[in-house]
Amino acid sequence: FPYGYQGLVKRYSHQPIELTPEKVAHIVDEGGSMLSSSRGNQSPEEMVDSLSFYGVKILFCIGGDGTLRGARTIVDEIAKRKEKISVVGIPKTIDNDINYVQKTFGFSTAFSKAMEAVECAHVEAKGAPNGIGLVKLMGRHSGFIAVNAALASRNVNYCLIPEVDFDLFGNEAFLDDLKKRIQKKGHAVIIVAEGAGQKFFDSTEERDSSGNLKLKDIGLFLKDTMTEFFKKENIPVNIKYIDPSYIIRSIPANAEDSVFCGFLAQNAVHAGMAGKTDMVVGMWNNVFTHLPISVAIQERKVLQPDRSTLWRSLLASTGQPAHMLAK
Repeated sequence: FPYGYQGLVKRYSHQPIELTPEKVAHIVDEGGSMLSSSRGNQSPEEMVDSLSFYGVKILFCIGGDGTLRGARTIVDEIAKRKEKISVVGIPKTIDNDINYVQKTFGFSTAFSKAMEAVECAHVEAKGAPNGIGLVKLMGRHSGFIAVNAALASRNVNYCLIPEVDFDLFGNEAFLDDLKKRIQKKGHAVIIVAEGAGQKFFDSTEERDSSGNLKLKDIGLFLKDTMTEFFKKENIPVNIKYIDPSYIIRSIPANAEDSVFCGFLAQNAVHAGMAGKTDMVVGMWNNVFTHLPISVAIQERKVLQPDRSTLWRSLLASTGQPAHMLAK
C-alpha cells in the first residue's frame, strides 16, 4: 500500500502495488522508499475496512514510533471485529529511538553520511583563523546520530544532544568552554542534535501533522548566539554552519544496513506466517526478538548519560566537559 497509512484509506485513491520479485529486484540500490510515505493519523476503522476488502491476512508496518502507534490502533480494531489478520511491525527510523530495539535499520547509513558533513566542518574550521564548524543533525528526542557521527569522525570537540542539559552563558557553561578552546587551539567542531537546547526558546504548542511538537531551529540559534558572543568578547571568529538535513536519510542503504534489513524482513515474514501479531521484530543483545508493540511505543529509547558507555566514549573523544551548566 503506497504512501503509508493513507494507502489504506479509500478517499486518498492510492491504489495497491503488487510487489513482484522483478519490481523489487533493484530497490536495494535506491534511497528512500519505493512505496513512499505520509504523515498524520488515519482512521483505524477505514484502514481495517481496506484490509478486509483486499483479503489481507498479514500487514507489515515499516517505520518508527508514529508508524508503530498507528499499527497498534489497527490491532485494536482487528480484535474488535474478531478478524484474523496479523500485524507485524518492522523498526525503520534513522533516529534509532525505538524502545527495547538495539538498532533500527537506516541508522548506520544515516550517521555514516552525517560523518561526511562533520569532516567538511572540520576542514572549514581548520582552514580559517579561529574557525568554528557547526553541524546540526537529526535527533528529535535522542542523540544517537550525533554521538555516533562524532565517534566515527574523532574530529568533534563538542556534541550537544537532547539528553544532556547545558547552559550557554556563565562560568563553565558551553560558550565559556568554547572560548577557552578557541583561544588555546584556534578552531573547534561542534555537532548539535535538532532536539537539543529547546529550553532556550519560548515554549509553543504548535504541532505537525503527526502530533509532534514543532522544534525551534537550534542550529541557526547557536550560530547567531556564538557570533554575538565572540563579538562582545572582541574575539574574531569564522563560523561555518552545515545542515545536511534530509541528505542523511534519502541516500541508498550502506552494506551494513542492507544486510540487517534482510534479516529483519526474514524474521518479520516468519513471524507473520506463524500467526504472530501485535508485535515488532527487532534485535536486543545481538539476538533477533519479537517485541509487543505496546512495549515498543511505551517510551522513546534515549541515551542514558550516567550509565552509557557510548556517552563516556564520546566525552573521551571530544574532550568536552561532562557538565556544561553555569556555576
